[in-house]
Amino acid sequence: MPQTPSQFTELPPIQDSLITKSSEVELATAKDCLPLLANPEGRLNSFGLPHLNRAGHITFLRSNLEDLLPRGFTAADASRPWMLYWALSGLSMLGDDVTDLRDQVVSTLTPMQNRDGGFGGGHGQLSHLATTYASVLSLVTVGGYAALNLINRKTLWHWLGHMKQGDGGFTMCEGGEKDIRGAYCAMTVISLLNLPNELPPEAPARADGVETFLAKLPEWISSCQTFEGGIAGAPTNEAHGAYAFCALACLSIIAPPNESIRRHIDIPALISWLAYRQCAPEGGFAGRTNKLVDGCYSHWVGGCWTLISAALQSEGSADIWSREGLTRYILCCCQGSAGLRDKPTTYPDGYHSCYVLAGLSAAQNVFKFEVDEKLLGVTPGTAAYGWTTVGQANVPGDEEDRIIPVHPVLVVPFERAAECRGYFESKIGF
Repeated sequence: MPQTPSQFTELPPIQDSLITKSSEVELATAKDCLPLLANPEGRLNSFGLPHLNRAGHITFLRSNLEDLLPRGFTAADASRPWMLYWALSGLSMLGDDVTDLRDQVVSTLTPMQNRDGGFGGGHGQLSHLATTYASVLSLVTVGGYAALNLINRKTLWHWLGHMKQGDGGFTMCEGGEKDIRGAYCAMTVISLLNLPNELPPEAPARADGVETFLAKLPEWISSCQTFEGGIAGAPTNEAHGAYAFCALACLSIIAPPNESIRRHIDIPALISWLAYRQCAPEGGFAGRTNKLVDGCYSHWVGGCWTLISAALQSEGSADIWSREGLTRYILCCCQGSAGLRDKPTTYPDGYHSCYVLAGLSAAQNVFKFEVDEKLLGVTPGTAAYGWTTVGQANVPGDEEDRIIPVHPVLVVPFERAAECRGYFESKIGF
């Protein structure tokens, strides 16, 4: 049996002598992970790591889509579209055909689409960019005419126009907070649905001289980079791993990453900040400075490296992160008996199952961006369709531990993204 490298079985030789509550919890978490990393449990692959429990995870995610959920889920009523998306996305990455769920997804989301065009989190709830994003991605993931045709593109375009702000950013809902999630969610929807770049005539931002969805947006994103080098949800806020992904992905939708990211982000500073988010000895990522490892950042931070590599126009130059470390953390520490989790002391859930698997996609695969000159500049979002997988990365896993690659920017299956964009490009007008 292959021996586990010492960096995954021992605490770092140099540790901060300043003891805080955070450092104590970090140490306790590392000690929870060490036995699982040093002596993995369950059926092991040829690298001595647990196999990906594909069947168990599929069963768990499908159970998340059942009509009757435990009473505790009432607190998540406003997150119904998210629960759909997390399960559907995870199932797709595991190779499970989700087209049999199309009717269920359409019937669930139909009453959540409001007259203004946006989607709420539940029946009768106000439109919100986060749940609109999750709803659209759910419909894209199951694919097909019935799902895509549910979306009222014209009214949604008008609603998105009200989210666009005069300084270039987006609010999450009318009168709501303005942060980088809104920019990423909005541009993902605009890209997939092939919506016009021009703002609707009644858009409030027109009073500030803003006439398109892209106007001032890259500059606003640039203003969110902090003194640490990371990226915050809004200017002057704390750097956060999920916001870093949202910023890089949004810029990669607007224009090719070697143009947009290079122009608007201090890449060396961001690389330094991201590199320090990978935890030792766990191998997974934390989302902020002096915070704990968390499985979801396998995607939010792990997914940033593909976009940075494209910005640097190199498939491997940004691999100063450890793909092996992340793979070990996911297979050894994030797998429950069914479903995936944050860390060994927590329970599996749909959110972590989805983003841990997306992180595994980032670790296992090498992606490449190639510019298609015929697409660029025609309508917004065309840069998102230049991505392909060009090979498998050298990580400790057998073929049965491999998952289906997910689109590194849109976070839906490659073929479903192409199907959606092609369907709406074929339409004349709305």
